[in-house]
Amino acid sequence: MNPHHCNRFTPAIDRRDFLRKSAFGFGAAALGSLIARDATATSTNPLAPRATHFPATAERVIFLFMTGGPSHMDTFDPKPALTKYDGQPLPDSFNAQGLDLQFMKATDGKLMGTPFPFSKHGQSGLEISSLFPKLAQHADDLCVIRSCYHDSFIHGPALGLLNCGSTLLGHPSAGAWVTYGLGCDADDLPAYIVMSDGAYRAGPAVAYGNGFLPAIYQGTTMRAEGTPIANLKPPYGAEKQRAMLDALNKWNGRYQAARPDDSRLAAQLANYELAYRMQTAAPDLIDLANEPDHIKDMYGTEKDPTKKFGRMCLLARRMAERGVRFIQLYNNDWDGHDACAKNHEQNAAHIDQPIAALIADLKQRGLLDTTLILWAGEFGRTPVMQGNNGRDHNPYGFTVWLAGGGTKGGQAIGATDDLGFRAIERKVHIHDLHATLLHALGFDHEKLTYHFEGRARRLTDVFGHVVGEVFV
Repeated sequence: MNPHHCNRFTPAIDRRDFLRKSAFGFGAAALGSLIARDATATSTNPLAPRATHFPATAERVIFLFMTGGPSHMDTFDPKPALTKYDGQPLPDSFNAQGLDLQFMKATDGKLMGTPFPFSKHGQSGLEISSLFPKLAQHADDLCVIRSCYHDSFIHGPALGLLNCGSTLLGHPSAGAWVTYGLGCDADDLPAYIVMSDGAYRAGPAVAYGNGFLPAIYQGTTMRAEGTPIANLKPPYGAEKQRAMLDALNKWNGRYQAARPDDSRLAAQLANYELAYRMQTAAPDLIDLANEPDHIKDMYGTEKDPTKKFGRMCLLARRMAERGVRFIQLYNNDWDGHDACAKNHEQNAAHIDQPIAALIADLKQRGLLDTTLILWAGEFGRTPVMQGNNGRDHNPYGFTVWLAGGGTKGGQAIGATDDLGFRAIERKVHIHDLHATLLHALGFDHEKLTYHFEGRARRLTDVFGHVVGEVFV
């Protein structure tokens, strides 16, 4: 043992320990050497750009996440029958469809139509509610999936499914998988950036965590105003900082050499270097002074700088230009248990103009074709009234939409039943949605894997089929 470094001891490994730790034989040691050699020959940078399984239609993703669960029948899934039976008990014909009557007993049992009329928009005639007058102008760019479903009625597990493909903690987010698969095109910004106009309802583990993937692939949270990342700028000059960073790299590299399986230190070293480069790039990213007034006015930030989601959408476009692979924007909070219409009206007013501006801005810069936009919440809402004109959670049928990135706009895929309870036509599970997202990025979801706890893990677990109708 070495007694000469701050009471920390590194025991020498004896023969018995060596054989115990090499329980799978010397062949495993040789294989590890070959793998390490191949990895070094390819790149020592875990975020180096990587080849895809086949040509991609998208190079990056902007995931617009509506926390709380927006009501599909108030937004993108028109239900004339629900309007017809507004205020009435569920018809017997629907009871005969095998609906969960205990679910009905937990509510007031009366159907509640939407106060927001639907209209046809664009050349496609896609129906969108009056909540989104600006976004409706881009109807021909939207690929709406009206038949999404899963089985988790509670926010936490449902958030885990939408973000990580699992209700269990410890699984990587979709953004972490994409970063692991693609690497990063930006040398001075993170590959995966997350922003929110409020809190993260279920925390980082099911929002932007790396799970069992190496820590370098987790999302980096960034503020829309002020210092983009806490403690980014040091209180001393660049020369002194570079010297300190070199020393840290030397010491940490020595420590890491004895612990090659610990990804946390490798991530820390990479993060130190990235933070050093970001000190100029990150403040420049959020500095909108050079953006023309008409662009800021498009997003709604010029006349009202307090519109945080508008600023976030404008920053998302700037991130896309700078090579960020996965950009996730959280909007809070669509959980309309009480006065659902008022809740949705207020939330839609915050996001309608910024999202419409984001689509238009990406399009005019030639970026929409290579940028996949995904809009979703963790589930939909019920067609029956809860409490004071509210709606309860409904994971059995809800809507998401995609735009750009090689998708075919101006179409609606799948359907829920006449009242919006359940997906019944061209059902799309969340695993299918994730498989489709990875397909757009050039990945076979069954082959983008990571070995963990004895098997090849993937975002879609052992499920998932690509929704081919999404693509042109």
